[in-house]
Amino acid sequence: MQDRATSGKGFRTLMVSALFITFAVLAIFSMPIAFAIGIAVIVAILGFSPIPPIGVVQRFVTGVDSFVLLAIPLFILTGRLMNTGGITDDIFRLARNLIGHIRGGLAHANVLASMLFSGMSGSAVADAGGLGMIEIKAMRDQGYRPEMAAGLTAASSAIGPIIPPSIPFVIYGAIAEVSVGKLFLAGIVPGALMGLSLMGMVAVLGRRDGYPRFTRATLREIWTSLRSSVLSLLTPVIIVGGILLGVFTPTEAAAVAAVYAFILGFVIFRTIKLRDLPGIIVDTLITSSVVTFIIATTSGFSWILVLNQVGAQLVSGVTAATENPLVVLFVLNLALLVLGAVMEAGVVLILLTPILVPLVVSVGIDPIHFGVIMVLNLMIGVATPPIGMSLFVVSEVSGIRVEKIMRSVLPFLIPLFITLLIVTYFPSLVLFIPGLAS
Repeated sequence: MQDRATSGKGFRTLMVSALFITFAVLAIFSMPIAFAIGIAVIVAILGFSPIPPIGVVQRFVTGVDSFVLLAIPLFILTGRLMNTGGITDDIFRLARNLIGHIRGGLAHANVLASMLFSGMSGSAVADAGGLGMIEIKAMRDQGYRPEMAAGLTAASSAIGPIIPPSIPFVIYGAIAEVSVGKLFLAGIVPGALMGLSLMGMVAVLGRRDGYPRFTRATLREIWTSLRSSVLSLLTPVIIVGGILLGVFTPTEAAAVAAVYAFILGFVIFRTIKLRDLPGIIVDTLITSSVVTFIIATTSGFSWILVLNQVGAQLVSGVTAATENPLVVLFVLNLALLVLGAVMEAGVVLILLTPILVPLVVSVGIDPIHFGVIMVLNLMIGVATPPIGMSLFVVSEVSGIRVEKIMRSVLPFLIPLFITLLIVTYFPSLVLFIPGLAS
């Protein structure tokens, strides 16, 4: 019996080793992450387990067999409809008219517009791509350094998946088996803190570098821009309000948001034409397919780690060293910041959530609180060199070399790190609003 147990343990070790070694080798040779993970899972399972080949396919399919995950393509569709419908222009115009007259007003408007648009798209990349071109052109025309405008745009896009709705919160909630609705509510205060902290940095740099002011908007201009934006701004109110009141689930809220965005663009504003719909749908399908494929392969990766009790061993190892939740969160923040800067956020979420959630729960950390911390870390990574996704998206839409954007984004990461510390060590700020809904 002991020999059999030892043999089983040896096979499990070989299985996990094959998984990591195969993944590392393929990643070194620049294979796309999702394919590298999928091939590593196949090699580990077929080579070092009695599971038949059909089991690999079943594992991949099971990874995306979740009603909650239906929200992802629907939120992606909502963002596409908002961008095509010209709603991003209205939002930036409103932000500019409200605060454009103060020192560095267009830079402040950049951040405020990201906060407003984040309540509709749920995606940092959608924010960077949709608002980025408009914001950077406006700031460049008023005399801002183009690379500074691009750096701020990349940093402010990190707010997108924190203020609800949020695609990363949907992924975390589905894997961690916690309420996506509560995660949405928990992101409101941290998202506001991110925006305010970025505005604080803009104010400091604006005084030092003499950022220009925009001409003060008249009350008529403010009213006109508010009137054209108010229906769009109701999107997060409908989503969060519906979830709070129990009218619909987060997945149903995503469907409502998509229908509402379509009505705004096609019926009310008439900025979306019938000829635009095939392109919007194809773009949504392509993006959704990529996300779904990543979820499928990485769920197989996570399943192997759970099957071989890697998470349990991690919990035992960490709790043997310390059970202080403050220390645990400090270490996890450092690890997640590094991973977020070098890996796609969705991949990290799917890989590590099933491992880290039992760890944080074992030391008394609320999984809703940790979900916000984890996503916030990874969203900072979206704007962090060397391979933050928003950096490349902003470079693409602005025509500015990504190396210049990497240097310019660094000052704006400082307020995001400060926000992360506040969110980490003051959990009541995160859990207050979800507590009201309990």
